[in-house]
Amino acid sequence: MREAVKGATPWSLECSSCGKTRGAAGLASVCDCGQPYLVRYASAPPSDVKSLLAERDWTMWRYREWLPLADGEQPVTLGEGGTPLLAPRLAARHGFSRVWVKDEGANPTGSFKARGLAAAVTRAVRAGARSLVVPTAGNAGVALAAYAARAGVPGRVYAPDSTPATILSQIRSFGGDLVLVEGHIGDCGAAARAFAVETGAVDVSTLREPYRIEGKKTLGLELAEQLGWTLPDAIVYPTGGGTGLIGMWKAFGELIRAGWLRGTPPRMFSVQAAGCAPVVRAFEAGDEACAAWPDPSTVAAGLRVPRPLGDRLILRALRESGGAAVAVTDNQLQAAARELQAEGIDACPEGGAALAGALELKARGLIQGGERVVVFNTGAGWLYRA
Repeated sequence: MREAVKGATPWSLECSSCGKTRGAAGLASVCDCGQPYLVRYASAPPSDVKSLLAERDWTMWRYREWLPLADGEQPVTLGEGGTPLLAPRLAARHGFSRVWVKDEGANPTGSFKARGLAAAVTRAVRAGARSLVVPTAGNAGVALAAYAARAGVPGRVYAPDSTPATILSQIRSFGGDLVLVEGHIGDCGAAARAFAVETGAVDVSTLREPYRIEGKKTLGLELAEQLGWTLPDAIVYPTGGGTGLIGMWKAFGELIRAGWLRGTPPRMFSVQAAGCAPVVRAFEAGDEACAAWPDPSTVAAGLRVPRPLGDRLILRALRESGGAAVAVTDNQLQAAARELQAEGIDACPEGGAALAGALELKARGLIQGGERVVVFNTGAGWLYRA
């Protein structure tokens, strides 16, 4: 265990842009410069922690020494994490020798959002939050409603009125205070921030607090353990807000510095929908940040993010890793999702986008057929069906 100073947390916060630091006490939002804070730990977990993992439950909290959890604290949890790494038969059909699908639809609320919101809600309520608010393209709203209920605090969710009906029903079923907005997630974000200012609710939007990244970081920790403390050659990730991609890249750096990993980190590939591809456009233009995408349109609700707050961090991870960004059409991503479903993997449209992206990247020669590739299915397909 990291040694903690009494009354202090064993981590601090550092601005991802200007480098300004602050303590972890209280409720943190973004830096004064407007960019996200990242969690920085005083020290890495000692090597003997690795041997303790075999004795722990297969949830994301098995990595508690890598997470913002003070000594003796218990997280707000529904058993998130521990999702399967599956080897689909379709890989051979498309000329791949080793492809795995990390199936995040197996999480308690049906998506990878459970990881980030478990960490964010834990830290918010431990810091005294009495109510929470989030904008959502869908799955984050379900997770916030569930984890707020688990913590015993009210949670408000702003969602586009075009959000799939099953997702909206799930938000309501967990007791979420759901408000529908005409527009996209950017419009919902503005409404959530206004509500937070008006009522004092804690805004747990993507990257507007520092702890959702830490929850998503466990995607990388878990993947490394599942592959025997090695890493794949390439990770293909469907990117809306991009917190998972940012979190994994952070995790790989921390693991390497701590000596837990062998080999080099993977190339990170971002997949977006052709109807909303701000990261792809910025990457191809050599820009350091994204311009807002006008009139975003795609059936993959989680990819309908016109300008992610973490754009600089996403682009930095892609370039530092030697990866790239690619866009796929709705027809491509829907066909790929059906391929996964034909093997019993209930892929969401975003998961279909990841597989379609892997096929496109192989066709362009950016991924080779003999490489070890992990594709992320970020949520369950049933949430999108009426």
